[in-house]
Amino acid sequence: MKKATKKEILQIHQLFIDRYSDAVTELEYKNAYELVIAVALSAQCTDKRVNIITPPLFKKYPNPHALANADINDIKALINSCSFFNNKAKNIIAMASRVVEVYDGEIPMNEKDLQTLAGVGQKTANVVMIEYTGANLMAVDTHVFRVSHRLGLSDDKTAIKTEATLVKKFKNNLHALHQGMVLFGRYICTAKNPKCDECFLTEFCKTKETFKV
Repeated sequence: MKKATKKEILQIHQLFIDRYSDAVTELEYKNAYELVIAVALSAQCTDKRVNIITPPLFKKYPNPHALANADINDIKALINSCSFFNNKAKNIIAMASRVVEVYDGEIPMNEKDLQTLAGVGQKTANVVMIEYTGANLMAVDTHVFRVSHRLGLSDDKTAIKTEATLVKKFKNNLHALHQGMVLFGRYICTAKNPKCDECFLTEFCKTKETFKV
């Protein structure tokens, strides 16, 4: 696959910033506790589905203390329309327990501390930090992974390696780039039948026909 040139990378960077500088997650939340849960549930599940699941969950378990003492079967019943709900139910209860026991009931706003919570890996931690604090971090989901490859920004085989490549190439405004690449991949540069007639990056596209992830 042909890679983007340094000049193209700068142009792509600016076009994303111009279009998506104010972009935020489509997950609905009111505080850091709700955000961490929403992001964790969104793994291999759509934001639309998560936004249907979370209101009754947050109403019944409005804080880490309440969730830490929850019955796992009740949590499973509340989130059972989400992918991998059995494991996610176990993780969010364990996450809440650690927040209560180690962080005095407050979600830690540091990506390393976040990753000590059950079910919170590097991507989830970075997404939380990007959304809640505007941290200069990159997170790679399927949309970002696909867009990165189609634009010739990365030919890495994994999300983690792709993240490192994007951080190295873009360096700044990473939070806006992440949000923008997610929305661009979700609504324009889709896996199947990308909306090329609506695309503002057509001239930079390297492989829209072959990269379908």
